Amino acid sequence: MTFYQELQLNQAGSKNLLKKSETRKEKLYHMLVYLVKIAVTMVFCFSFVTVFSIVFGSENSIVGVVVLLCLMVFRNADLGIHTGQSTILLTLFFVIMTVCPHLANQLSPIPGMLINIAALAVLILFGCHNPFMFNQSTLVLGYLLLYGYDVTGKSYQMRLIGMAFGAALTCLVFYRNHKNRIYKRNLKDLIGEFDLESSRTKWQLCQIICVPIVLCIAELCNMPRAMWAGIAAMSAILPFMEDMRYRVRKRIVGNIAGVICFIALYFLLPSSIYAYIGILGGIGVGLSAKYGWQAVFNTFGALAIATESYGLKGAVSLRLIQNVFGVVFAFVFCAVFYRFMLSAGGTVKKLK
Repeated sequence: MTFYQELQLNQAGSKNLLKKSETRKEKLYHMLVYLVKIAVTMVFCFSFVTVFSIVFGSENSIVGVVVLLCLMVFRNADLGIHTGQSTILLTLFFVIMTVCPHLANQLSPIPGMLINIAALAVLILFGCHNPFMFNQSTLVLGYLLLYGYDVTGKSYQMRLIGMAFGAALTCLVFYRNHKNRIYKRNLKDLIGEFDLESSRTKWQLCQIICVPIVLCIAELCNMPRAMWAGIAAMSAILPFMEDMRYRVRKRIVGNIAGVICFIALYFLLPSSIYAYIGILGGIGVGLSAKYGWQAVFNTFGALAIATESYGLKGAVSLRLIQNVFGVVFAFVFCAVFYRFMLSAGGTVKKLK
């Protein structure tokens, strides 16, 4: 494996190489490559979002984050169908992420929930066909981020331009990297594989219904940063309940640990470098291969931003309440939903 090829590995792949190193020299080499990868990624991400903010306005820096997520994921990941059709779908996903979060924000919580359900239905049914590729961590996360950081007026006009540019760039990179791959399935096959008895379809429906309900409840309770609860729910929902139990537990423990570490840093560090706590969190996420540790370091970035608006006490309270509510509600909802679908499937079979 070349230096460049090793740079393309994810955290788990890099750590696996470190674990399998037979000599000290080999281990130091793999460690060097791993650290270089983290450094290059951080510099690239920071530069990309900064340029995006300069060009399209600081209110649209989140657009840079969403476009960056899509670029980094879809340069390697695919949608499992013909490349041309996948490229068209990616364009549609960008249109949905641009229009629907803004539209939902203009409505009261319940009509907004219906818009979110319809939007997520398209994103998840056509973009998240394989739950273990975790495309939902890109598409649904991107949707929720744009929903949580909505803008109006001139800023929204600039958002339209920024998202159009992001769509073109992502589709170009995606098509270039996947055009020579041969796929036996197409869009029609995706539609034909929708099956209420399959664990995949049940998982998709849980994501589609549960995440917007969580957002709606949070908003009806007048909780700021409702997107945090939605992101927590999205992250916890998996096809199998045992996997969900692990996620729920790690998400709650990780957020508590992240809050404690953030508070410690907040009081230990001078106020002039508070903004860099979020960057520290990003580095931590880059070094983390396990979900629990990622939950810890993701808390840094979220709190670094929220503290400016709500103060330390308010931001910490919101973070804990929203995350615990999101994952617990998602777990209970999915347990009931999966059981209901199982019972309904049994009833249909008896009728047949």
